[in-house]
Amino acid sequence: MGARCFCPCFDFDDHDHDNRTAQTELDPVLLVSGIGGSILHSKRKKLGFDTRVWVRILLADLEFKKKLWSVYNPQTGYTETLDKDTEIVVPGDDYGLYAIDILDPSWVFLKYVSKWICIACPFQGAPGCINDSLLTGLQFVEGLESYFFVSRWTMHQLLVECPSIYEMLANPKFDWKELPEIQVWRKHSKDGETFVDLESYGPIESISLFEEALKHNELSYDGKTVALPFNFSILRWAAETRQVLNNAKLPDGVCFYNIYGTSFDTPFGVCYGSKTSPIEDLSEICHSMPQYSYVDGDETVPAESAKADGFAAVERVAIAARHRELLRDKTVFQHIQRWLGVEQRVSIRSKTSRVADASSK
Repeated sequence: MGARCFCPCFDFDDHDHDNRTAQTELDPVLLVSGIGGSILHSKRKKLGFDTRVWVRILLADLEFKKKLWSVYNPQTGYTETLDKDTEIVVPGDDYGLYAIDILDPSWVFLKYVSKWICIACPFQGAPGCINDSLLTGLQFVEGLESYFFVSRWTMHQLLVECPSIYEMLANPKFDWKELPEIQVWRKHSKDGETFVDLESYGPIESISLFEEALKHNELSYDGKTVALPFNFSILRWAAETRQVLNNAKLPDGVCFYNIYGTSFDTPFGVCYGSKTSPIEDLSEICHSMPQYSYVDGDETVPAESAKADGFAAVERVAIAARHRELLRDKTVFQHIQRWLGVEQRVSIRSKTSRVADASSK
């Protein structure tokens, strides 16, 4: 996800702003990004030299398998690489994960934050994309280009052990307009008769589907077989995180703003198999391709989820842009400038929901 949060610090009134502008001083702005634009390096523990493993083109799939494949350690809450001679590090530059790597969010909020601006955040999850990521993986490029990048299956074996993926599963306690579902055309045999029916799994029922579909999931690494079933330790961790989010309140004095994407077909429900080519064993799902049903959103996060932040927002703004495109959209930055008190005299064209005047969520 390319979601981002801007946290401008040290609130100020108009008089203070005029004085600081005159002195050519500006309040600091903290950018806490999602994975959009992120770079990861693999570092040899003994020799100490770095190798970029994400994002890269040459030998991308091979290096990803060797250096990034990991398993979750429930004692530490971290994923640990299968290559015991290396560690994954975030380079100390202006890449996507740098702010997350060095920050203590609680300290930042309590000490300095006066305005919080979220962009394309999946507050209630991203059901279509995340459900399929757990079952079949994720492919960033299609066609001939896919042969030069990380394969869908290779990415899948990492995502099964990735806590953030579990955290972005659909929130089962959210009042969805329509419940996100996984559907499976199943082939059954009974008393010598064969029949096909369509099974549906909501956010809660999907857990049993994940367990059954992934029970034989494994990979080979350095001559050894590593089992990668659905990880209930991560699920418990994610459930605790979700509970924290459900109960979260903005600290006094913090103004919250939300920008989210609309106008693009966004995966919501997902279906595997077909009436003429049904799934017999649920593990077959992991080797099939999904068929999506769509809702309005940014092609990754449904608008219904992204705007349901649960906070007393000062303003929520819908922008007609795709997920990662929001991060370089001119209208987005015009709103950010306005909220930070550095608005330029330009016309802003977007669908704006002023929370105080609207009855929508």
